[in-house]
Amino acid sequence: MIPYAALVFNGFFTPIMALTLDDVQRAAHLARIAIDDAEAEATLAQLTRVFGLIEDMQAVDISGIAPMAHAQDLMLRLRADAVTEGDQRQLFQSVAPEVEAGLYLVPKVIE
Repeated sequence: MIPYAALVFNGFFTPIMALTLDDVQRAAHLARIAIDDAEAEATLAQLTRVFGLIEDMQAVDISGIAPMAHAQDLMLRLRADAVTEGDQRQLFQSVAPEVEAGLYLVPKVIE
């Protein structure tokens, strides 16, 4: 995890976590990813935007809003929990190569 270095402000005056190229290169090293300086700078810009978005979302007051599983108020269709197909065990076992006491016998594969 990359620690907070300092809080800075972007153009919208929203606090975001300040990262450095050293933080990005350290994270890449820990993840065993080889990146050059140009990729590190691009990753730094992307991570800065992501952390800014996280800060914006954390600033929203969500007290009084109930958690939901879906953005729309949908009701799933439910069906009765009833057996719709009969027992065909005897039929399936009649074509099996080997059966004993209602169990399928298979060749040993691990010695």
